[in-house]
Parts: sequence; structure tokens; C-alpha cells
Amino acid sequence: QVQLVESGGGLVQAGGSLRLPCAAFGRPFSILIMGWFRQAPGKARRFVATINRSGSNTRYADSVKGRFTVSRDNAKNTAYLQMNSLNAEDTAVYFCAATRTVWGSNIGTRDEYSYWGQGTQVTVSS
Repeated sequence: QVQLVESGGGLVQAGGSLRLPCAAFGRPFSILIMGWFRQAPGKARRFVATINRSGSNTRYADSVKGRFTVSRDNAKNTAYLQMNSLNAEDTAVYFCAATRTVWGSNIGTRDEYSYWGQGTQVTVSS
């Protein structure tokens, strides 16, 4: 089993930044692909970003490209989502997710991920 714990959420003004850490417990971290998803009120959970096991490959949703950066520190068993130039449309609960699947064209799909954190609220005020 893998336990994921997100933190770093909060209230930020439009144009501001936040960094969300996600700590992983229970499995060697380096075997996990790490992903980020978000869910706004009344909407489905949507893909935000993902990073492969070594950190050499990333993928982003079009809505966050150029503003968000996903990274990982395998020595600290932690993944990060750096969010810059935030706007009201980024308001959501952000979830960290992990999977042992193969990195491929479906890696941005929610069903590819087996392990999920509890989520952290990000609210952007305009």
C-alpha cells in the first residue's frame, strides 16, 4: 500500500503562487509515477500534471502549461506542484496520485492511478 499526504494549500490572491508538497509512504518512492489532479465544485476530477519515476519526463494539462511545474525529490519521497500566476479558475481541491503503471499515452487518465491523497484546498481570490 501507498499513503499520500498533500499539504500547502490555502487562500492566495490572483497572480500569486503556491507550492504543494505530496509525501509518499509505504513503497519505494522511485518506483512510483506521481500525478496531480484537481476537482472544482460541481465538476469532475481533472488531470493537472504528472512526472515519471526519474523526474526526466513530465506532462501537463493545457490549462496549466507555462504556469505550473511538477517535480520530485526521490531522496525525500516527495513530489511537488509549483503553481504560479494563479487565477480564479485554478480554485479546486488538489489531489496527489501515484501509480506503478507504464509511462504512456494514458498517463494523464485518472483511472491509471491506484493511490490517492486526501486532497488540499486551493482558493484563488480575484
